[in-house]
Amino acid sequence: MRTLIGDIIKNDGKEVELCGWVQARRDHGKLVFIDLRDRSGFTQVVFGPDVAHASELRLEYVVKIKGGVKKRPPSMVNDKIPTGAYEVGATELTILNRTGEMPLPILGDGYDINEEARLKYRYLDLRRSRMKDNLIARHDAIKFIRDFLSERGFIEVETPNLSKSTPEGARDYLVPSRIQKGSFYALPQSPQQYKQLLMVAGVEKYFQIARCFRDEDTRGDRQPEFTQLDMEMSFVDQEEVMALNEELLIALVATAAPRKKIQEIPFPRITYKDAMEKYGTDRPDMRKDKNDENLLAFCWVVDFPFFEKTETNTARSEASAKEWTFTHNPFSAPKPEFMDDLLAKKNIPEILSAQYDIAMNGTEIGGGSIRNHRPEALEAVFEIMGFEKESIRKNFGHILDALGYGAPPHGGIAWGLDRLVSLLQNEPNIREVIAFPKTGDGRDLMMDAPGEVDKKQLEELGIEIKKQL
Repeated sequence: MRTLIGDIIKNDGKEVELCGWVQARRDHGKLVFIDLRDRSGFTQVVFGPDVAHASELRLEYVVKIKGGVKKRPPSMVNDKIPTGAYEVGATELTILNRTGEMPLPILGDGYDINEEARLKYRYLDLRRSRMKDNLIARHDAIKFIRDFLSERGFIEVETPNLSKSTPEGARDYLVPSRIQKGSFYALPQSPQQYKQLLMVAGVEKYFQIARCFRDEDTRGDRQPEFTQLDMEMSFVDQEEVMALNEELLIALVATAAPRKKIQEIPFPRITYKDAMEKYGTDRPDMRKDKNDENLLAFCWVVDFPFFEKTETNTARSEASAKEWTFTHNPFSAPKPEFMDDLLAKKNIPEILSAQYDIAMNGTEIGGGSIRNHRPEALEAVFEIMGFEKESIRKNFGHILDALGYGAPPHGGIAWGLDRLVSLLQNEPNIREVIAFPKTGDGRDLMMDAPGEVDKKQLEELGIEIKKQL
């Protein structure tokens, strides 16, 4: 049975079988020393002259080793690693696979290596300790979230990745249908409509670690596909949603990032108007010491305007081609005192939404709202945005119908998990906490995607590529 390297400290004086990669190699006359690495850590292995093939070992060879665990002399102990008081005296070596010249170094943090090279050889880049630690931290955070919400009666429900294209903000990724030629699915920008339909279905408490897709122009720390914690609850108000999420964030930091400290609990709240006047942004950095990388300053931003003039957002104005568009998403409800104005479609600039964003250290990590659960209120939103009734029915008839069948009051939130984990890990961008990210312009250098497809595939889909003039 294989023993993980991290467990050799439990096997002092015993024979073990280890498997892993050669991380370092040193020749000392008749003795060969290597550092052997697996997912649990690394340790020193010593080969005597009687162990065949030891002289052939090179960096990143994959090997299986049998040998005895013994304590190292006190003067030779490496107190920087958990296994540093032990070493393995090899009695048998099997080379499982050899490697050619490595295209990039594995040791070190990798920050000094060209990022395109790191992305092209991502399966090698992920071997470095920092990247492994990031993936483990991401796993731990997601597991904690799943356990926390499950203990409070939430059900994790997977929603479709092949859906309908609707004008909600960013551009959709479209997927052509082979069977219904000329028709297209869209990859979801978020599970927004599905989670509201789950509330109509009586699920009441839903969450999902959801994959989302947005065909956006290059915008810094964004990815074409990303992961969010998606959450929705029935029979709640804004205060209940915010309180639950604040409790979850505090518990998550204490468990998954114990070195971090939260500046202020409960989290301070600031209105959108005050945030813009005081900080010039709706995601203010409220840290008292911005040089402390372990200080987290959360804040809630509330009382957002529901609508804005389309001139401030050309992408959405092209979709509606009218005077008003939403500031967050069209499914939000207004604050209760503005419901009459929404239904009457008057005083539009003054209508405030029941929207709440959570910011941390100057980055928006989540946003949500109480939703319109009455069809006439949601229809009024689209009418204010300039959609004709026929267009509203075509794009949103399914959810308007559903809200007419006894939809409960409901609301929720979505967190950007990539952003949150990167901040907790003190990483400069979200690509460092995603196993296989894409470049800023949406390319996968490792898989060479997007790429051309066979002409026959296009014919099956009824698609013809026209050269641009």
